[in-house]
Amino acid sequence: MSNVETATAPIAGGATRSHLLEESILPVLHTQRTIGTLGFVWIWIGLAVIIATFQLGAAGVESLPLWQVVGVILAANVALALLMTLTADIGTEHGLSFAVYLRAPFGTSGTHLPALFRGVVAAIWFGIQTYLGALAINGIVEYLTGFSSWPLWYALFAVVQIWNTACGIKAVEKLADIAAPAIIAISIWMYYTLDVMAQTKGLNIWNWVGGKDTTILTLFLANMAFWSTLAIDIPNITRFLKVEEGTKSFVRRNRHVFLAQLIALPATQTWVAVIGAAAFIAAGNWDPITVIQGSATGFSLIILLVMVILAQWSTNNAANLIPAALTFVNAGTPWVGYRTAIVLAGIIGTLSMPWLILDNLFSFLFSYGSFLATIGGIMVADYFVIRRRRLNVPDLYEADGQFRFLGGVNPAGLVTWLVGGAAAFYSGSWAFVVGFALGFALYLLLMWLWVLPRYPQAEITSRYSDRFLATSMSHSWTYHPDRGFSRLPSHQLGEASTHRNDL
Repeated sequence: MSNVETATAPIAGGATRSHLLEESILPVLHTQRTIGTLGFVWIWIGLAVIIATFQLGAAGVESLPLWQVVGVILAANVALALLMTLTADIGTEHGLSFAVYLRAPFGTSGTHLPALFRGVVAAIWFGIQTYLGALAINGIVEYLTGFSSWPLWYALFAVVQIWNTACGIKAVEKLADIAAPAIIAISIWMYYTLDVMAQTKGLNIWNWVGGKDTTILTLFLANMAFWSTLAIDIPNITRFLKVEEGTKSFVRRNRHVFLAQLIALPATQTWVAVIGAAAFIAAGNWDPITVIQGSATGFSLIILLVMVILAQWSTNNAANLIPAALTFVNAGTPWVGYRTAIVLAGIIGTLSMPWLILDNLFSFLFSYGSFLATIGGIMVADYFVIRRRRLNVPDLYEADGQFRFLGGVNPAGLVTWLVGGAAAFYSGSWAFVVGFALGFALYLLLMWLWVLPRYPQAEITSRYSDRFLATSMSHSWTYHPDRGFSRLPSHQLGEASTHRNDL
């Protein structure tokens, strides 16, 4: 028998209900966490280079000089990175995915509404990114051979990305290791190319200002809203990060998260926005790909389009396919497995006809961002204030456990999400702030006055016992089909921790 089978008895006895459990949504054990600081940095660099980032920079210089735009975007992303570190701790402490954690604030059934909302958005973004990558592939092939068929390249590119992500998080990290350095090098070349184009027209990209009247606050809030997606589901990635065990120091435990998110996210996002601004100043078009492609030939053109392909690919793996797949697994277990869910994400993303969404990209961003920001407020309130980072993980997988609440739904979470999301949706540029703040405050109020008196939570009634912590206490949450869940010291995990199809 393995060490996992013999070490300790489960906290919650008995086998877990099958419709709440699948291998890819089990807690990630300490021995399964393979991504270090540099790996997480490469992943973030790949994530930040997406088409909408260019547009943020262009929108800024229409009203402000570029040096001010840089300051605003950098500040917004540092603030967002700090906020994102709060939700990231769900992954580093307990090894949980986003959708499974939502069973705590929304209930074992209620989790499906907000989780699938995020999952479908991620799938649509997969379609958008794949379409842009297909256009780049088509550009290369057409230049070399004269053959043109972006739908063909869309299908092939989608299949390759789905296969790559289905190979597990190690394959995703390996792609990022290749893609991120290439993206950095090519983006530097893009900047200097655009700067020369601007200079030939007598323009200085750092002094030029457009004629619109967008305030610094509006630009700041727009950048905060931009990453509302990953601000909530970053545990999907951080559960695979190497962590320092046995410390309750938030900073020490999450140092890989801090280093990557406070460096890679703000720096890359700001740099890519600068390139978008430079393209707008040089040619009146915020898309540098289109601007440079119009004048580039030969090797330069191919290099440019290769960057586009790598950027879309690396973004889709970590930011779109994995989040979408895990929400579909969470909703479809035991009939939908990890690899099936990834294929499903690709199909949904394609059926959304992403080539049409691109015409209204920012409307799309702000529409879903309102409701995702509210989820972020709920998560932070539940994890840090209600539960104080303690979590009865075994009951997250029990249909009749403490997270059943009212017929499987936590009414505090659902009511807060709908009310907060609607309020944020109609609040214009303040959507992220309104959604997050209202989600945080209303959820706490409803939990304290309504839900907790009726549905006791073991983490609270135990007076926040440390037996509901994992990484902080050098433990991991483990599962065995015959014994249910156990909380084991990491040194006792043994070989049973090595087999998962999402690794």
